[in-house]
Amino acid sequence: MHYHDSEDLKQLGEFKRLAPTEFSAFVEFDKIVGRDGGAIPRKYRELIAIAVACTTQCPYCLDVHTRAAKAGGATREEVTEAALLAAALRAGAAVTHGALAVKLFDLPAAVKPANPSSR
Repeated sequence: MHYHDSEDLKQLGEFKRLAPTEFSAFVEFDKIVGRDGGAIPRKYRELIAIAVACTTQCPYCLDVHTRAAKAGGATREEVTEAALLAAALRAGAAVTHGALAVKLFDLPAAVKPANPSSR
């Protein structure tokens, strides 16, 4: 069994059947990524989507948005840079969470933070 198998996308038909209102809302919302006419040109929208897909680790999103970026005129170099920008931001988040870990470590044992992260 593979966790990421394109055959899994056939399950989306079940989503539509089981939760039609929510599925329809999702489909409409998802269309904003590839739309034309926004302040952000389509090529850049797709490059942003690639970067987000890298951080969310969605292979299906990577497939769809990489193809769309290529069709929109993105270069191999731009796709690579988008992926590395995402990696840098993800690494930055790890570092800043590390700073939070040190801050929490330094708290006296009796003190608990007001809103600890759910992670």
